[in-house]
Amino acid sequence: MYSQKNKKTKIDMKIKKAIILAAGFGKRLNPLTLKTPKPLLKIGDTTVLENTINLLKNYGIQEIAINTFYLSEQIVSFLNKLNLEIKIISIVEEKEILGTGGGIVNASKLIEEDYFFVINPDTIWSQSYLKELEELEKNFFEKKLENALLVVNKLKSFDTSLKGDFNLDGQGMINFESPNNFIYTGCQIFQKKVFTSFSAKPFPVNLIWQKLIQDKKVGGVESKQDFLHLTSIKIYNDLVKKY
Repeated sequence: MYSQKNKKTKIDMKIKKAIILAAGFGKRLNPLTLKTPKPLLKIGDTTVLENTINLLKNYGIQEIAINTFYLSEQIVSFLNKLNLEIKIISIVEEKEILGTGGGIVNASKLIEEDYFFVINPDTIWSQSYLKELEELEKNFFEKKLENALLVVNKLKSFDTSLKGDFNLDGQGMINFESPNNFIYTGCQIFQKKVFTSFSAKPFPVNLIWQKLIQDKKVGGVESKQDFLHLTSIKIYNDLVKKY
């Protein structure tokens, strides 16, 4: 089972703050998301949002900012009912959908530290990811990166239709050179200073990736986990059957 509920040991790492992106419409999972926001869909007996929070808690994250927009009142109500051992510093209810880039810019205003995790709740985060997050953080600091992505080979994707986005070279740096066999898992680390030149307006995070990759400031760690991700209603239904 993928749930992190019973995990008690926390990893003692440097990064203590994180942003969870939970504002999207989840249109590819219609009709389920017509009345329920994607972060509140369940695999087994746990919502994907709570599973993500549990992963961060088990890693040692102390404070989380969560951005919301679509059906945000349901997410707010759900979080208020959870008995969490972690501080939600703010639930950021956006006035307009800002996309992944604008959403991070907006939520990052609440993060006082110089660096933080950003994570998507539509990946099914198993306990095995904890060591990979630890490796990602170590690489981030050792290589003095501005951005670090947890990526996975497309051959390990449950959704076999996904194509690769990136290449990971022998030095652990991300680029767009062929072959692009790696998929972004939905977990990354940013330096806050990256966002000083961006405003909280709608734009995708890949605009930031493009700039940083061009400047050779993005590193990566390859995940060895099977990549389970809510990409479509078919994939969701298949995952429900699997778990």
